[in-house]
Amino acid sequence: MNWDLNWIWSLPLIVVTMTIHVLGLGYIAKKIVLDATVPSGRREFMLAFCKVVGTTTLFATLLLTVHAITWALLYLALGALPDAPSAMLYSLSALTSYGHAELFLEKRWQLMGALEAVNGVLLFGLTTALLFAAIQAVFWPTNRQ
Repeated sequence: MNWDLNWIWSLPLIVVTMTIHVLGLGYIAKKIVLDATVPSGRREFMLAFCKVVGTTTLFATLLLTVHAITWALLYLALGALPDAPSAMLYSLSALTSYGHAELFLEKRWQLMGALEAVNGVLLFGLTTALLFAAIQAVFWPTNRQ
């Protein structure tokens, strides 16, 4: 089987999604994490913590959703999946490495699904690093740069 087109479509999309993700996470870090003020009282501290981590999680999830939509649109454009709901479900399943959706790409595009999973691992790794940094920024605000 010739999988050259899988690589030709997937590698640039991985680079684009990673670049957008890094820029988006950087923006989230600058606007939410680094600008957070951490009060000294216990109740105020917990509210600040929930605000920073919750908001960071929300915006990171929205960013990951944009990536899943992008992959889903590619699957539709290539005719690898029949409709938008199937493409979105498959994309979310592949991006998260969940893999339990009863959907399958056309045989010639199946490597692309695995490459989307590789992209997902990289994206989730970056997201996890940002969430860890957000938690650190709240608990140890003097470590900010």
